[in-house]
Amino acid sequence: MQLFKSVVRGVGGYLPPKCVKNIDLEQSLATTDTWIVERTGMKQRHVIEDNQNTSDLASEAAKIALAHAGINACDIDLIVVATVTPDHPFPATAARVQAKIGASKAFAFDVNAVCSGFIYALSVADQYIKTGMAKRALVIGADAMSKIIDWNDRATAVLFGDGAGALVLEAVDASNEDYDRGVLSTHLFSNGSCYDLLYVDTANASNKQAGHVKMQGREIFKYAIKLIGEAVEAVLKNNSITVDDIDWFVPHQANLRIIEGISVHFKIPMKKMVVTVDRHSNTSAATIPLALWEAVNDGRIQKNQKVVLEAMGGGLTWASALLKW
Repeated sequence: MQLFKSVVRGVGGYLPPKCVKNIDLEQSLATTDTWIVERTGMKQRHVIEDNQNTSDLASEAAKIALAHAGINACDIDLIVVATVTPDHPFPATAARVQAKIGASKAFAFDVNAVCSGFIYALSVADQYIKTGMAKRALVIGADAMSKIIDWNDRATAVLFGDGAGALVLEAVDASNEDYDRGVLSTHLFSNGSCYDLLYVDTANASNKQAGHVKMQGREIFKYAIKLIGEAVEAVLKNNSITVDDIDWFVPHQANLRIIEGISVHFKIPMKKMVVTVDRHSNTSAATIPLALWEAVNDGRIQKNQKVVLEAMGGGLTWASALLKW
């Protein structure tokens, strides 16, 4: 049986043009820029227009990733979109992305693991490539969190933004010089008994209101360090490496204090952490690929470097992955 590996060929990201700064939220919420920055590290977030949807964000990120990879959309076999804000309950947002970018040969579906969704989607696509069912895959994390935020709720309104990021994966076999690169391992976890800590409440069809994010922030914060720590430990143990062997950590951008907590817990220098939360806020499934896109574009992440991805989200779900770029 021929064994394949998933190698990253391209990365892309997209943020909608509209930018909402903390000072803008002072006009409608009992909050201040200082309060938000001290508790979250966030200074601004990007928000889509009313006539835009998640598929618009995902499609733009996909086009950039394909261009970076030098691959045509018609050469993609699989599209997996991680999102909690699909355009519609069904069909899958991935199907709409397929049509928008012209990936006529691809099969497409969505994955919902909230903020861990991108790593879940990456793991699924990696399995399809390893088994030979797909040669090239487009993995997208995209969310329009502004559509499910109660903008009168200070506890959640300041935390989230909209955006999308994408990776192009390609199968290589042992004869390829890149066979030692790519997705080295993925690790997925969940605990449904914590379901009520972070969820979207029921939509109200009578007045056409969408459901809104409900979160027990202090409880989520307590779980985050522990569970993300477990996910990072899984990467290190599975690959027989230490923190010192890792070139870059790309964490889910939920809160700067959580990222700093992981840094302290594992003695990871903050200079090894890719941080975008100050400018992007929490874009749910999009945070990790957006951070990858930025760090590749500015030259931080280089070929053959080891990169750890980690996240925790509602469910609860948590996950990690090790890539050799």
